[in-house]
Amino acid sequence: MAQGWRRRTDDVRRASAGAAVRAMSGGRLRWRRAGAAERTLRAGVYGAAVGGAGAAVVDRLEDRRALDRMDRPREALRAWDRNERKAKDMTATATAYDAIVVGGGHNGLVAAAYLARSGAKTVVLEGRHKTGGAATTEAPWPDAPEFKVTRLSYVMSLLPPTIINDLDLARHGYKIYPMGPYYQAFPEGGSIKLYADDAKRNHESVSKWSKKDADTMPQWDAWLAGLADVLGPLLLTVPPAIGSRKPRDLKGTLKLAWQHRGLDVRTIADVTRLMTMSIADLLDDWFESPEVKGALAVNGVIGTWAGPYEPGTAYVMAHHSIGDVGDGHLGNWGFQEGGMGGVSNAIELAARSHGAEIRLNSPVARVLVEGGKAVGVALANGDELRAKVIVSTLHPRTAFLEQVGRENLPGDFATDIERWKTRSGVVKINLALAELPDFTADPGVDLQEHHTGSVEMAPTMDYIERAFQDARDGKAAVRPFSDGVIPTAFDKTLCPEGNHIMSLFTQWVPQDWNTEPHTEELEAYADRMIDCYNELAPNFKSSILHRDIVGPYEMEQEYGLIGGNIFHGELSLEQLFHMRPAPGFADYRTPVNGLYYGSSATHAGGGVCGIPGWQAARAAIADRKRTTRSRRA
Repeated sequence: MAQGWRRRTDDVRRASAGAAVRAMSGGRLRWRRAGAAERTLRAGVYGAAVGGAGAAVVDRLEDRRALDRMDRPREALRAWDRNERKAKDMTATATAYDAIVVGGGHNGLVAAAYLARSGAKTVVLEGRHKTGGAATTEAPWPDAPEFKVTRLSYVMSLLPPTIINDLDLARHGYKIYPMGPYYQAFPEGGSIKLYADDAKRNHESVSKWSKKDADTMPQWDAWLAGLADVLGPLLLTVPPAIGSRKPRDLKGTLKLAWQHRGLDVRTIADVTRLMTMSIADLLDDWFESPEVKGALAVNGVIGTWAGPYEPGTAYVMAHHSIGDVGDGHLGNWGFQEGGMGGVSNAIELAARSHGAEIRLNSPVARVLVEGGKAVGVALANGDELRAKVIVSTLHPRTAFLEQVGRENLPGDFATDIERWKTRSGVVKINLALAELPDFTADPGVDLQEHHTGSVEMAPTMDYIERAFQDARDGKAAVRPFSDGVIPTAFDKTLCPEGNHIMSLFTQWVPQDWNTEPHTEELEAYADRMIDCYNELAPNFKSSILHRDIVGPYEMEQEYGLIGGNIFHGELSLEQLFHMRPAPGFADYRTPVNGLYYGSSATHAGGGVCGIPGWQAARAAIADRKRTTRSRRA
């Protein structure tokens, strides 16, 4: 289509001004060619024909029959004079697009790729110097640029095959190495390994701690698989506005009920228990060994301001256990080649391949709202960009309270966003290692299976709970919890041969550490975390070449993760499904016409899944098609 436009422009330049205008007015462009893009195209062509003088008037005149009447450049110039005062009111730097995506994280890039794929002239506005948001690969040590780390997010699981295939991400560099087992060594000796896809080896490993638990494990796996059959499709479901009497909302509620008409009493009861129970209570119902329960509790508290005894953490566990990396294994996780920035890079390349424009160092100051409709954005430098569709993928407080403004929002919606819970207490520690950890329970610095998965510091649920209670009491955990991984067990692109990168996703520090850097306290916290691993692998501390500590303050200031929360909001019961981010607005639309929302603070958000960006783009495209049909009618 772009080539066709260029050919048409070349033809017009050789024609008279009047013929040029008639050529452009002969056919009305629609979404792919509609709205602002149509006006921009007409203005550019007519401006080329008359030396630029007619560009503004063509941009302003909406009735293409008026263009047909402009048979001579002189008439166009007169029209320009008549509209000069009105044109001056327009910002000189305003630029028109079909769609603007605010935020170049992975969700923003997914939204942009789908919008551009539909034919919309799309631009992504990213405030940082690079795309990716929390899914980023960086070199944090200036004196050792050869070491690269996945600075915040660190593993893949929930990205749906639909997105992978639609955007042809494999062609753009998406390549996942499935992780090995969960691994926990114990100070008193011994270790446990849990496999995502090997029941026999699970039985052997768990039997060392409890024969009863080993026999129970297949039943647990089957129970989780049954729940995944229910919860998995829900991740791709647009939540209805439950309680609304609008026809479209009633249709959505009835559709959801019909889709789950086959559920029996027991399955509904299990889902209810999962949503309301703590992961500790759930595991106590199934298992007896503290070591087994500690290993299984990890997914229930990842990134969450809650210990394992808090209600709702059972669902967090399920959320992290129902995806796969495309290999069909329930709850399996994987490493992206090149780090998590490789995922964002692949999506960005897909978006660019469909014509999306990416602007870096372009922070948005506010969303422009006129007559209750989002019409564009103003950048921090004063530039204004206009579009019929705006998709924001920033934290809800940033997107709505700061950039849209409370004055442009319904009072109850603004209050819901003000009350949005976004606590965390997470600290990310990235390490460059001279050699692999040499665990006393499984000796050796040569690469072994236990180096290839999650290297946990979660020996029991009581250990995890103590770390949370320390933070709740206002101090950083004395013995922190950690979900550790060594991506260089597979990915050799992140560091020199013979060295390794280890990522520790640790918890907890006090919830208010997002307000100040707490640099010295974080250094001491990291020392304690490293000492915990050193108790299990005595070479660990001495093997560290470099370390990078990212606390809640830096997460908020540098990456826009308010409170340091990786999910843009807690995965608590009152912030799930139709309540995410606010009642009545869980369908990726917002109270402001033309503004769509696709951050991790929407349904399915949490982890690098791309679903919110995909759904926001789908909503915008569907609404655009609906508008076009109504105009035709």
